[in-house]
Amino acid sequence: MGRTSGGPGSGLFKSTDGGATWKRLEGHGLPQSPVGRIAVRVAKKDSNRVYAEIETGDGVPQPNSPGQLGQLWRSDDGGDNWQMVNSDRQLRGRTHYYTRTEIAPDNENEVFFFSAAFSRTLDGGRTLTKMPSDPGGDNHEMWIDPTNGDRMAVVNDGGVNISVNRGNSWNHISLPIAQMYHVTVDDQIPYFVYGNRQDGPSWRGPSNSLQFGGYSGNSIPRGAWHPVAGGESGFAVPDPVDNNIIWSTGTGSGSIGGTVTRFDERTHQDREVEVWPDYVAGAPAAEVKYRFNWEFPIAISPHDHNKVYVGSQFVHVSTDGGNSWQVISPDLTRNDKSRQQISGGLTPDNIGVEYAGVIFALTESSKEAGLLWAGTNDGQVQVTRDSRKTWTNVTKNLPGFPEWGTVSNIEASRFDAGTAYLTVDGHQVNFRDPFVYKTADYGKSWTLITNGIPHNMLSYAHCVREDPVRKGLLYLGTEGGLYVSFDDGKNWRPLQSGLPHAPVYWLTVQERFHDLAVATYGRGFWILDDITPLEQFTPEIGAAKAHLFALRDAYRFKEVAQPAAVDYDPTTGKNPPYGASINFHLKSSLGEKEVAKLTIADAAGKNVREIECRSPKPGAGKPKEPVVDEEYMEVEPPPCEVKEGINRVWWDLRSERSSQIRLRTTPLFAPDVPFGPEGWRKPPALTRLSVLVPPGTYTVTLAVGGEKFTQKLAVLKDPHSAGSENDIQAQTRLQTALYGEMNDLAATVNQIEALRAQLVALGKDLGDGESANPLRKAAADLGEKLASIEGTLLQLKLTGRGQDDCRWSPMLLQKVYYLFSQLDASADFPPTTQQTAVQEELKQWGAKAAQDFQQFVGKDLAAFNAMLREHNIGNIYLKTP
Repeated sequence: MGRTSGGPGSGLFKSTDGGATWKRLEGHGLPQSPVGRIAVRVAKKDSNRVYAEIETGDGVPQPNSPGQLGQLWRSDDGGDNWQMVNSDRQLRGRTHYYTRTEIAPDNENEVFFFSAAFSRTLDGGRTLTKMPSDPGGDNHEMWIDPTNGDRMAVVNDGGVNISVNRGNSWNHISLPIAQMYHVTVDDQIPYFVYGNRQDGPSWRGPSNSLQFGGYSGNSIPRGAWHPVAGGESGFAVPDPVDNNIIWSTGTGSGSIGGTVTRFDERTHQDREVEVWPDYVAGAPAAEVKYRFNWEFPIAISPHDHNKVYVGSQFVHVSTDGGNSWQVISPDLTRNDKSRQQISGGLTPDNIGVEYAGVIFALTESSKEAGLLWAGTNDGQVQVTRDSRKTWTNVTKNLPGFPEWGTVSNIEASRFDAGTAYLTVDGHQVNFRDPFVYKTADYGKSWTLITNGIPHNMLSYAHCVREDPVRKGLLYLGTEGGLYVSFDDGKNWRPLQSGLPHAPVYWLTVQERFHDLAVATYGRGFWILDDITPLEQFTPEIGAAKAHLFALRDAYRFKEVAQPAAVDYDPTTGKNPPYGASINFHLKSSLGEKEVAKLTIADAAGKNVREIECRSPKPGAGKPKEPVVDEEYMEVEPPPCEVKEGINRVWWDLRSERSSQIRLRTTPLFAPDVPFGPEGWRKPPALTRLSVLVPPGTYTVTLAVGGEKFTQKLAVLKDPHSAGSENDIQAQTRLQTALYGEMNDLAATVNQIEALRAQLVALGKDLGDGESANPLRKAAADLGEKLASIEGTLLQLKLTGRGQDDCRWSPMLLQKVYYLFSQLDASADFPPTTQQTAVQEELKQWGAKAAQDFQQFVGKDLAAFNAMLREHNIGNIYLKTP
């Protein structure tokens, strides 16, 4: 029957000795028993002023009472005497959901009431005064600054609302939390995530926003999500053939009438296709034609995407887009009418959440058409193999099945038609242990598979999911977290991997990307990227010294535009790292001097990238965050650190970075610019270049402990890109040419800087004596010639501070970097005529600079070294680049 309020145990009590003893308050203006939920508050300004919200039934006659009227009682003498001051149902409304009040600290007559609405009284509760501004709906808690009554905060289903002017206006604060009932995914590249969020419609958002930095940031902005009709409590399921069609269930008023919507992404419009469009809010389950629970299931047939199933107490099917529905089962529940009566006790509350005797889980086998499984919230499991004609109740075959438990999900195996898994949530009938079952014979027998799951108050299971690739690999969501089993449920182990310990309500595996999508009831959607190591892991792999797992395909995505977003929104999601995930297993941690080396080679066998991984240094914390206000900063990639077990390294699909330019002299006219700890500084307004590799097949090699392991990696073109693979090759060729020129120029600059640094040191060594004047002058002249050559390659006046690149003309290296970056930021298009022409000019510029430097080395440097030898001083030497 759902919740029942009111009875002899409910009452108002008072203690005058700190809670050691309590006295029940009766009479003196208080309502008679039965009463229900009570909330009491004492005014800060006047402790004799006490308010009590008391559930009475609002004057409606009860089976054992003629009915009493009243919502709010007040005492002005510390609880000795009371008077009913308000009977307005607005104060609480749904009493089981809202019973809470707060008193202003500086005015005992000003009281706030929060429920679906937000109300206030200024006269001690007798009348409600309209607020100038509303913080939102479904309000549950309130805080008022005890030292300043103008400062207050209200929390509701939409977030946190703060006011500093006593509720005249509110600032809405969004938090990175959300109650998600279910999660589904489509098969787009990258795929979209769908689900139903409490207090809102169904939603769709990208698993990867394809924003990689710059103005956009590297995140999934809130604006990348949009509603797809439906409602807060049910499912949002994309059509597996046409992902533009999204079926959604549930509404803000409860899924009471079987509300179903069919949304079209192309038009952003939907059609209501409710199973039986009869408004029944407030009616008990026994009175309605079809009992649809708040979270009633919907399933699309894996054999015919035009066949859609939903569940009330019956299974309904539509084959014409929801235009019509047919019942294809008998009542599959116990149909216990005693549990379908008015819910709520003193205050009735019938909104679909509490409907008993409904189908709660529904699925069709992908291995056998017409094989349907149905589970109910009154503890029934039924199966048919002919879509409708014959249903078999197999509940009695489940050992230890919790009486009246809710069958929260059924997973039909994709490997064997007779195999299925199910979870039972028994917490509403006080069974909090995990109940997860498996059958291999169409439900004739079942095995309880829960070993390894702790038994505590958060153990009850919500959803079990079978991996689509590896038979026997299972995932399980419970009220306390996420678990994985490698042996078909015989043993479970935690799989948090950074997932907050929140209730895991639903799980879905995205098959193309091998991702596990998770719906949490409180922390929103989460994705465990690339579960291929779990799909491949075996005891033999675990026993081996090392193992490189087969690699999933990597998409060479290019950035796309998304809706504008603020960069301080705490609700933004996080994109997966860009590129290819390389997964390998180490039986034991590396020694202090051991290295696990990853090498990536192209189809021609040419190495494009090497990554060296080591064990974390003892006591080392997280890498320091870069200084945020440093200009032209080049952020060093974090070190690759690995440990015992499964490790993941992300390759960003780029080549090695171009050579590091090391400036060993200070900028012109800025002698106070410091060097780094190694005695050099990075060039301002430049970062090192790396080329995004073209699509193709690459070979990844793991070398560790004298052994080598190899796997092939497919790098795939962005399917949304307008450019062809020939266009990509043309773009890559030009970028590679610029990359090569950057390396050549970097070598030249490093040689020049080494010479100039030696000349500076020589000048200090020569001292101030007159005999050294000729050498000092010659050294100064030589340094000026070097600076003149280097100054054509790099703007030597730059410090990298105060945006001083806007002060003087850019030189060759900056121009090479600019052109490379322009090509890099472009989608997959070939170079323009202008880009090619500019690159040719830059190439000639670089050739001229190289020629000038070689002439300098052969003539000027040689002559200077000869002068040094005459004075018995060692040469200024040219370092190998």
